[in-house]
Formats: sequence, C-alpha cells, structure tokens
Amino acid sequence: MMSKNYPRGAERIQSFGTTVFTVWTQLAQKYQALNLGQGFPDFSPPEFVREAGRKAMEGYQQYAPLKGLAALRNALAQETAREWGRLVDAETEITVTVGATEAIFAVIQALIDRDDEVILIEPFYDSYPASILMAGGQPRFVPLRPNAAQQWTLDIDELRQAITPRTKALMLNTPHNPTGKCFTAQELHDIAEVCIQHDLLVIADEVYDRLLFDDRKHLSIATLPGMWERTLTIGSAGKTFSVTGWKIGWVLAPPDLTHALQMAQQWIPFSVATPLQAAVADVLQQAQANTYYSDLRAFYQKKRDFFFRVLQEADLNPYPAEGTYFIVADTSAWGFDNDETFCHHLTTQYGVVAIPPSYFFSPQNKHIAHKMARFAFCKEDHILEAAAERLRKK
Repeated sequence: MMSKNYPRGAERIQSFGTTVFTVWTQLAQKYQALNLGQGFPDFSPPEFVREAGRKAMEGYQQYAPLKGLAALRNALAQETAREWGRLVDAETEITVTVGATEAIFAVIQALIDRDDEVILIEPFYDSYPASILMAGGQPRFVPLRPNAAQQWTLDIDELRQAITPRTKALMLNTPHNPTGKCFTAQELHDIAEVCIQHDLLVIADEVYDRLLFDDRKHLSIATLPGMWERTLTIGSAGKTFSVTGWKIGWVLAPPDLTHALQMAQQWIPFSVATPLQAAVADVLQQAQANTYYSDLRAFYQKKRDFFFRVLQEADLNPYPAEGTYFIVADTSAWGFDNDETFCHHLTTQYGVVAIPPSYFFSPQNKHIAHKMARFAFCKEDHILEAAAERLRKK
C-alpha cells in the first residue's frame, strides 16, 4: 500500500521550531562557549536541600495523589498564608505540577477552548504561545516597551484595545523573564481593573517571586481586590532552590478553577514525582525557619551587580534588572543590525552565549529587541569572571 503524502506530525505543531534554548545551547557546545543563555544555575543547591532530597529517597516511592502530596500542599498553604495574609485551602485550592512549564500547559488545556484568545505581554516565556496554540486558542500580543530611562513599561490603553469578545485570559509574568522587570503595584492594579471590567482570567506566572533586588517586595495580583476568584498563580521550587531538574511546581487557584485544572492534569502526568514532592515540602518548612530567602536575594544581587558592571565596561548598556536572574543589554554600540547576528558573533568570536530576545516577541514586534541581548547570571562566580574577561577584549 502506498503511504499518504502528508506530514507525520499533527497540524497544530507544524509552525513550531526548535526552542531557542536548545539552539543556543548546541551552539555553546559547538564553540565551547560560556553558556549565559539558558537560565539554570550551574551550581549545587544548598546542603539542606540536598539532604532533604536524600532523605525523601528513603521514603514512600509510589504514585502521589493527583492533586499532590498532602505534606507539600500543607507547606504551600502555610507559606501562602504568611506571604499573602490569606488562607488557601490545601485540599481544594492547590495543585502540584511537573514544574511551572507543565503547570502553564495544563492550565491552558483546562481553560482555553478553540478560538479563545489569550493576551500575552511580550517579550514572553516561549512556552506560552505554544501551549495556547495546542489548545486551539489564539495568542494576542501586547508589548512592553523601554522608555528613555530603559525601564520596561506597559501601555494600559494598548492592553484595553487588544481585548475582543473572544478574549478569555491574560498571562502575567512578574518578576518578568526575560526583562527582569517587576510590575509595580500601580501597574498590577491597572491590569486588575481591566481584567475585572472584561471578566478575564489571569494566569500569573510567579516562579521568580523570591528573586527581587534592592529591597523590592513581591506583590501577587491574586491578592488584589476582586482578583482571587479569577487568578491561577503558578510557582516553582526549581528557581528558588536551584533544583530546576526536580521539576516541582504548583498552582494556587479558587476551587472551581482548581477543579478544571485537575480534570486536565489527570490526563497529562496524572501525578508528580513522589519523593521530590516530599523533599520540597521539607525544604519549604526549613526555608521559613532559617534565613535562606534573604540569603538567596543577597547571593543573586551580588551576581547581578557584578555582571551589570561587566556589561557596562563592555559597551553593552544593561537595562535595570529588578528581579529574576536575567539582564537584558542594549547592544547598539557593537554595530549589529539585529540581535541574532550579534549573539552569533558573541558566541563564535568571544565564546560567550547570550539569547536573542526577539525570539520572545511576536513577528510584528521583533524589531523592539533587534539591538538587545539577554544574559543569565545564575552561574558560578568563576564563570561570570571568565565571561567578563572575554567581553573586555572588545
């Protein structure tokens, strides 16, 4: 029998390319370059985290419940009560996921129907549009733009204009990857007002909520008036505890949205690695009892300050990095026409990998990032120092 002449993959994935992180990690390996592109720590987590992992491997090893281990959900409820001043029900308002990326995917599959629109504030984490398209939805884009002070700003009127009768949800990431922006209280109130007015759901990606600098305080949009009942807040242990490979995330949401999420979750992974959930429950309790969170901020702020100066010395004008472990730099002084060409030159000629941030914009707005590059500073000090030496050769 003759085979049919059609692509083997489903139609919904035909527009997908290889993720930018795979592309640039392969380039880093090819040219033996220092990889400041992909955002994962290259150092071991603290000893109390490693010990919690070892201890958990001696415990229960079978399937966890769909919603997650009770010990982890209870630990998250206790932490949220301290941070938000609000009781979150561990039984009906918390779901454990396979990291934040699977949480995003499951939330979208649970809530977005064919032709529903989801507003993405760009630049965006690259899994957002893919998750929406696989659900049959349509992303709509509203860009952040840098002002004269190189601060990233959102035009709230542009956000309003992007809403149509098909708009169902808005994705909000703060602290923001890739810009390092932390949305201000006024910006969050303005966004909340728009979402309430148009009855939009909010999918709040807050995986960097512990990585804020210069004494900033994280504010979750779910805590604003009228927002809890329409918001799903996504968190993760990976960024906070330098265990990105553990892939333990969670979603906090009111009971009706939690139920919808779990109806999708049961057909995606069903359950999440049991011993790693137990380890994260232990780690969360210990982190609240010691100085880990303040130590973490100080640890990363030192790295940020160092690499900020490095970029300035290399004529790569850095934008303010208020949170996360990323810095976006203005590459204009190097004379390249676009960010991809610049990053390729940096990799092949200087042995330093950065990510071209135009990958995180829609086609109509890629020009915003053509004179930019994103660097990750979640690396060992000797790697950052080696990168500094290479960049100073300009």
